Amino acid sequence: MSEQTITLVTGANKGIGYEIAAGLGALGWQVGVGARDAQRRESAVEKLRAGGADAFGVPLDVTDDESVAAAAALLDERFGRLDVLVNNAAVVGGFPQEPTKISPDVIREVVETNVIGVVRVINTMLPLLRRSGSPRIVNLSSETGSLARQSEPGSDFSFLSAGYMPSKTFLNAITVQYAKELGDTNILINNACPGYVATDLNGFRGVRTPEQGAATPIRLATLPDDGPTGGFFDDQGVVPW
Repeated sequence: MSEQTITLVTGANKGIGYEIAAGLGALGWQVGVGARDAQRRESAVEKLRAGGADAFGVPLDVTDDESVAAAAALLDERFGRLDVLVNNAAVVGGFPQEPTKISPDVIREVVETNVIGVVRVINTMLPLLRRSGSPRIVNLSSETGSLARQSEPGSDFSFLSAGYMPSKTFLNAITVQYAKELGDTNILINNACPGYVATDLNGFRGVRTPEQGAATPIRLATLPDDGPTGGFFDDQGVVPW
């Protein structure tokens, strides 16, 4: 009997992260529900278990070094490795975000979670990922971070967002850098665009369900060993940088 795949999903107590955890749990994987809020984290774990998933809670604040280190220690003690890491946790920073009016503190807050938090988690979990036979890293990005789509005449992304959108552009670039450095390893790292999903990040104005938004991240988490790395994908295929 083969070993269960061990995965960690950050920000998994609700929304897209929860549905990613549910989808991976449905595959028979052991799913770590990473979240800051203890009550919401345990509620999500209970709900996932009730649905048949082998879920467990992982206290995790991606902006805190000690919290991330403790999460890695928990996984190391319990499993000795990590097979799949899904970096889903993100913040918007509130609107409006006109570049001439936005506070540098807001930009700093958004980047701290959406970019530096991802770097912090990846680097801390990397020793555990290296012990996996087929390690995968999936970063939740957004097509709003695509410079090509932002600059298209008449683009749907013509609204001003000097915090959130640039943070996703930054994340895209960071992912490319990881793919280059890890190119001679068996670690595949890709960015996933879930689409415009109705979540609390956008006041539930999105047109897609969290379950639909989870489809591409789940696909990238389950790539075969000869799958792509350093890419940016949505349900339709490749997203332009």
